[in-house]
Amino acid sequence: MELNLIGKTAIVGGSSQGLGAASAQSLSELGANVILMARNETLLKNVLTNLSKENNQHHQYLVADHSQPKQIRAIVENYLNKTNQHIDILVNNTGGPPPGTIAEMSSTQILDTMNMHLIAAHELTTLLIPSMKKNQYGRIINITSTSIKEPIPDLGLSNTVRAAVANWAKTLAMELAPFGITVNNVLPGTISTKRIEQILQARADNAEISYETALNNWMSTIPMARFGTPQELGDTVAFLASPAAAYITGINLPVDGGRTKSL
Repeated sequence: MELNLIGKTAIVGGSSQGLGAASAQSLSELGANVILMARNETLLKNVLTNLSKENNQHHQYLVADHSQPKQIRAIVENYLNKTNQHIDILVNNTGGPPPGTIAEMSSTQILDTMNMHLIAAHELTTLLIPSMKKNQYGRIINITSTSIKEPIPDLGLSNTVRAAVANWAKTLAMELAPFGITVNNVLPGTISTKRIEQILQARADNAEISYETALNNWMSTIPMARFGTPQELGDTVAFLASPAAAYITGINLPVDGGRTKSL
C-alpha cells in the first residue's frame, strides 16, 4: 500500500491545536512538507516544533484568520508567489461554531459561520485547483462533523453550515475527479479536544446536571464506549491524502466509534 507523501506539500487549516494539529502531525509522519495555518502564532510555533522531519521536510506556518476569507486567500497566494511552492494537499479545517439552537441564532451569526467554513474553504480550494490540475494530483479534505448525516441537538449552526460544506464538496468531487483530484469529508464524532469539553459543559449547564453525568450520558451513545483520539482522526486525514486513496472521492467518512446510526 502506497502511503508515502515524501515530496508532497500540505496546507492544514486550524492547525494550531486539536484536530488540525493532529492532521498536520500525521501528514508529516508520512513524509509531507506541512504549512500550518491558524490565528495564534505562539501555538503554531509549538506545533511546528513537533512535526516529523525524518524525511528532511521543510515545515512552515502562516498566521491567518478563517473568518476573513478574502484575506486568508491573499495570505496564501502571496506566500505561494514568493516561494513558487506547489500545494498537493489542502485540509480545510477551522474551529466549530458556538452551540445553541438554530432558532436562537441571528442571520449575522449564520452568515459569519458560512464565511468561516464554506467561503474560506472555497477561496482556498479555488486558489489551489489550477496547479493541482496541472500536476494531475490533488487532495482536498474537509474536516466537518457527523451532523452532516444526523443533525446534533443544540448545534444548530454547525448542523446548518456543515451540510452546505458537504454538498459543496460532493459537487467539487464530481467536477475534479477527471484531473486526479479527490475531495472528501472527514466527519469527527466525539474526539477528545477542548471543543468537546466546551460542548459537554454547555450540555451540563443546559440540563442542570454535573459535567461527569453529561460525560457518562454521551459516552453511553458510542458503541465503542470511548471518545476518539486526535491522532485517530489525523491518521484518517493522512490516509485520504495518500496515493493509496486515489480512487476514493466524494465521500463523508465518519470517525466516530460507530455512533452514527445512518448509512
